[in-house]
Amino acid sequence: MTLESVKKHIEDENLGIEIYEMEDSTATVELAAEALGVEPGRIAKSMAIRLRERDILILAKGDVRLDNRKFKDTFKEKARFIRGEDIFEATGHPVGGVCPFGLSKPLDIYLDESLRVYDHVYPAAGSPNACMKVDLDYLKEAVQGEWVDVCK
Repeated sequence: MTLESVKKHIEDENLGIEIYEMEDSTATVELAAEALGVEPGRIAKSMAIRLRERDILILAKGDVRLDNRKFKDTFKEKARFIRGEDIFEATGHPVGGVCPFGLSKPLDIYLDESLRVYDHVYPAAGSPNACMKVDLDYLKEAVQGEWVDVCK
């Protein structure tokens, strides 16, 4: 999995999303924003969370934080981030490259309401130096995502 699995997923599903492979690291919100020349909020950070029965991904505006109370109200349990050493096994992507496409196993994907201030965002693309620009409505449709309000 990784960048190649993201490219394959996008090609197989005929999604028409362009991937940007950067010379500079895009592994953090700050690095990605700097490499792309955009504000940090436009980076759609992927938060991999382990629930009792399943793992999920939450995509959120790059400059927000998870709100534990909102999360618990929504998912009926405490948020537990997947540990860095377990990210690859859970998603098929390395830390700094977790992407909602090309996952190693199906995960439910949620988009936080914080993203709605933008028409397009930049999620990672399976590698700590790759990302993509995607229209927010198209992203929701392409990942069969669900809107949630779990950040502050």
